[in-house]
Amino acid sequence: MRIINLIENTQGGRECMAEHGLSFYIETKKHKLLVDAGATNAFLENAGRLGVDLRLVDTMILSHGHYDHAGGILGFVQVNPTAKILMQSHAGGAYYHQNEKMEKYIGIDPQIMELAQVELIEGDKRIDDGIFLFSGVTGRQLWPAGNRELKVKQGNEFVQDEFVHEQYLVLEENGTKVLISGCAHNGILNILEKYREIYGDDPDAVISGFHMQKRSGYTEDDLETIRQIGTELKKMRTLFYTGHCTGEIPYQILKECMGEQLIYVHSGDTCS
Repeated sequence: MRIINLIENTQGGRECMAEHGLSFYIETKKHKLLVDAGATNAFLENAGRLGVDLRLVDTMILSHGHYDHAGGILGFVQVNPTAKILMQSHAGGAYYHQNEKMEKYIGIDPQIMELAQVELIEGDKRIDDGIFLFSGVTGRQLWPAGNRELKVKQGNEFVQDEFVHEQYLVLEENGTKVLISGCAHNGILNILEKYREIYGDDPDAVISGFHMQKRSGYTEDDLETIRQIGTELKKMRTLFYTGHCTGEIPYQILKECMGEQLIYVHSGDTCS
């Protein structure tokens, strides 16, 4: 299994560009996958620098319906017009970052929903014996505080986004299981609880943003929540790779709790 980060918020190897976005290229024995497509077409240029031929991708998976994971999809289909694009049926919703000071659309380009390659999923989907998608995470243990400003617009009303559009990829190869999430909006502990319901054990590795970044700063309650999450993750046998929406301060706190069990992934890095 080969997993390469095509774009993330921070610069890494081979002079790869960085942006507030996320995209991974994955090779398994049977498939070449793209998970998310960043905020712009920058991931396409990074793929070229990394020697990744996106024309060979057979399946793209959208982790959830936000622009910073879907912004490069229209560019990707120009390069690869045949790959299937799998997303949850609610991924095209009217998603906003909304509070008393701002109202910003953060959903995906509506043109994406018109693409012939798009396959809308209701719930879980097994692609083959090595690739499984699950959703339906409803737990709220240590739910990320930043979610409270993320809304879905229904008519003229903004309501709390419950992230029914979020899905999670499980890769199985040679006895190893890897769980991949985009931002873990439903909370990494809740996602792992759902994973254990399905598989009965912890994954060998997790690749995910943790959505802990806050532009407004961190309260003591925020910092204590991050410590609690790090303490719980430390109890597992799992290796964690993170970046994107985790945030620098939360990452440092988690690193203090988890040590070598936590690795930051930059643009151009390989998860291995």
